[in-house]
Amino acid sequence: MMTFNQAGAAAPVNDDVVSDGQEEYTRIGDMAKTFGVTLRTLRFYEDKGLISPKRDGSTRLYTRRDKARLKLILLGRKVGFSLRDVKQMIDLYDPNGSNTKQLRLTMEKSERQLTRLQKQRVAIDEAISELSDLMTAVRAQLAERLPTAVAS
Repeated sequence: MMTFNQAGAAAPVNDDVVSDGQEEYTRIGDMAKTFGVTLRTLRFYEDKGLISPKRDGSTRLYTRRDKARLKLILLGRKVGFSLRDVKQMIDLYDPNGSNTKQLRLTMEKSERQLTRLQKQRVAIDEAISELSDLMTAVRAQLAERLPTAVAS
C-alpha cells in the first residue's frame, strides 16, 4: 500500500499504521486485535461518541488519542462503570488544564463503584458458602443411598 505525505510524494506504509506526516493512524482491524475487541465494539463506541476516528473514505483511522480513550473505556468497563460514566469522566480531560474536575468526578464514581463491588463480593462469598453447604448435604444423601441402590 502507498500513502502520500504532505508534499505529495508516495511513501510505503506497513499494513497496521498509516502516517500523514504529522500523526500516525491505526486501522480498525489492528485496533481490534491490539485491544482484543471486535470491529462491532469499536463502531459501537464510535456511535456513542466515546472515540472518534478519522475517516479516509470508508476506512476508520485511529489516533493515539483514540487508543488512549479506548484503553480507559475498557478499564472502566472491566471495573463495572457504565459507558455513560466512562464518557463523563474521559470527556472532562483537558490536555492543557489541571483536570481537577475530571479527577474529582473519577474519584467520586470510583468510590461508589468500589462500594458496589465490595457488596457484590460479600453476596458472592455468601452464595459460595451456601452452595458448598448444599453440595455437602447432597453428597451425604447420595452416599447413604448408593450402597442401598447397589444391593438392590
